[in-house]
Amino acid sequence: MTDSSKHKKKVVKDSGLSFKKPSQVDLEKRTFLTYATTAVAAAGALTTGVPFLGSMLPSERAKAAGAPVEFDVSQVAPGTIAITEWRGKPVWVINRTDEMTAELPKHNDQLSDPNCDVESQQPVYCKNAGRAIKPNIGVVVGLCTHLGCAPTAKLEAGGDMGENWTGGFFCPCHGSKFDLAGRVFKGSPAPTNLVVPPHSYLEDGTLLIGVDTIDATAEA
Repeated sequence: MTDSSKHKKKVVKDSGLSFKKPSQVDLEKRTFLTYATTAVAAAGALTTGVPFLGSMLPSERAKAAGAPVEFDVSQVAPGTIAITEWRGKPVWVINRTDEMTAELPKHNDQLSDPNCDVESQQPVYCKNAGRAIKPNIGVVVGLCTHLGCAPTAKLEAGGDMGENWTGGFFCPCHGSKFDLAGRVFKGSPAPTNLVVPPHSYLEDGTLLIGVDTIDATAEA
């Protein structure tokens, strides 16, 4: 036997490597590690999948982008106002009494745009004295057209608004005044009437804000 062969045998002998058949204990350990690794990998995949699933759900951002909003008009008592939200903006729903509705045409001479000639401020089907589909139900975006402040509801006649006040809205920021249809009074800093959003009725008492009456009729 050559010296080289002796040297190789010595290296193998001194390496401490073992080529024995694995025992039952070794097999059980190996099986456990395999399952454990698989479980960790599955958990990681699940954790990664959660944001993906969440991204498929309807988000508040999508709603704010213009999703229609349903509102039950029957919950608004005559002579009162309720507030909902559409596209991130407050929308007033005003249930005008017959007396309130009758007053609207009587002060046209005091208004900047009594006939709603600025067409961008309301849908064509709301170009009337009440700026509404139903004479007694007003639907208006509650933001002043001056600088976007939030006017205060002053629905009752008189009071701190003076004896000639027949009801409407007052913006305390710069003094703009609007009637119960959201039409701006002359002398107000606000240049135009309040915005009437597109809307329609699904049923007699269910208001749909964000969908025009024409569109709703077409879909039906």
